[in-house]
Amino acid sequence: MSFKYTPNTLKKLEELYEEARYIIRYEKGNFNSGYCILEERRVVVINKFFSIEGRINALVEILPSITVNESELSGEMLKWYKQLKAEPSFGEDPTVQTQMDL
Repeated sequence: MSFKYTPNTLKKLEELYEEARYIIRYEKGNFNSGYCILEERRVVVINKFFSIEGRINALVEILPSITVNESELSGEMLKWYKQLKAEPSFGEDPTVQTQMDL
């Protein structure tokens, strides 16, 4: 699934995290990856200096590593979450080569 890097897409991702009971905060900090996940408190902190594209990429990158209870998602969000999850690169770092790729 491809999507456009627009403020609307960012808002939709933020709503997905909200329905998954995660809080997104945009703060300045020295994050090696541009974000930090506080799993115990269900808080995601993203570098506030990221552009919209950077924020969307960070949220999509974080999504596989958090626990999302699909029964808590609304119909539209559940459909969108499953589309994101169906991505071939969902949860994988495309820059990392496996032995099969070599």
